[in-house]
Amino acid sequence: MRLLVSLFSTVLVAKTYASYLDFGIPASTATVDVKVFHVANATGVNGTQDFILPILPGHDSATFPMHAFIVQHNGKSQTRLMFDLGIRKDPENFVPSVASYFSSGAFVVPPHKDIVELLQDGGINLTSIDAVIWRRVAQSLCRCPPIDVVFPDSHTHFDHVGDMSKFPNTTRLVVSAASDTSTYPTFANASLQESDFAGHNLTKVDFSTAKLTFSGLKAIDYFGDGSFYLLDTPGHMLGHMTGLARVTPTSFIVLGGDTFHHGGQARPQPHFQKNYPCPAHLLEESKSAISTDYFWSPGSRDGDFDLRTRAQPLLTISDLPTSFYADPAQADVSLDKVSTFDADPDFFVIVAHDASLTSAIPLFPASISDWKKRHLKESVVWNFVDAANPAFMFSPVNSTL
Repeated sequence: MRLLVSLFSTVLVAKTYASYLDFGIPASTATVDVKVFHVANATGVNGTQDFILPILPGHDSATFPMHAFIVQHNGKSQTRLMFDLGIRKDPENFVPSVASYFSSGAFVVPPHKDIVELLQDGGINLTSIDAVIWRRVAQSLCRCPPIDVVFPDSHTHFDHVGDMSKFPNTTRLVVSAASDTSTYPTFANASLQESDFAGHNLTKVDFSTAKLTFSGLKAIDYFGDGSFYLLDTPGHMLGHMTGLARVTPTSFIVLGGDTFHHGGQARPQPHFQKNYPCPAHLLEESKSAISTDYFWSPGSRDGDFDLRTRAQPLLTISDLPTSFYADPAQADVSLDKVSTFDADPDFFVIVAHDASLTSAIPLFPASISDWKKRHLKESVVWNFVDAANPAFMFSPVNSTL
């Protein structure tokens, strides 16, 4: 299956694009504004391999940021929506199957302010939030053993749903029609609870009715004016969606969610390297920093890694039995499709847990809608190969290799 996915990726990379119009995206002057919140950090203890492969010695545990996004329509309505919420501040009050991740120490989340507090601190009235988009709702834990055993294969994606009970009833909840919306305790193994939905109008996005397709991804025009689309990106979880925000008439931010967790799962690729060559100082550093015992390319020599001739991403999505990806093969295909945006100068792809963006991306109240004018993409997309960056994981730690 990995071979088939690789061939599919080659076909996609071979098809280059001159502008966003070549993706089939209709022209429009309607835009939205996007701002980022860093809600918290979560450390998966001895669990990196459930997200990313390969894992080198010393990188068994990893800390991922949890970002939430506020999207504001620039039309007369100034409608606001939240794309993801991050984690709630009291994980012990998740349903038992989810709370066990924290009581067991499988995940460690330091004390933090939740998205509601961050919004209020920023002067955002909760009643001004028209809708919350959950990119995907957690599947029920029907395959899980007793809750005192951590079983990541049916994890609950606690890191995106926040605490909807804190939002007023005027805030709609938007999910994919493919999402599992069963709740605890009615369903003993459900990972959501009744308070997540209580009082909120639930809107389900049905991609079977989609009339648009961008880079092979079914698309729904959320506002009906081309300013913000929801894309069907299955594989990570049932109902996983990606946001496509038009922030100027000709430039976009792709809210990639959990299509990947690390920049090395999407990069490098030939078309990406053509449009975004790695900065010279990182190219030079990577020769010795990236271990040739674990990574290779046609131009590499023992102890001398050549990043420029690497044609495949350095990392892959985990396909282990404990993977946090429900369908790794399907997730690979969705990632390849999103990667075509990543390689194009009209799009800036941001995923929810990219540690390479820590301290590098402007946070609320700053906007990232002017990313292209500020050359923000060029300045951050290779951070993951910087040995000083928290996302770097390409050489063993405390190892003789």
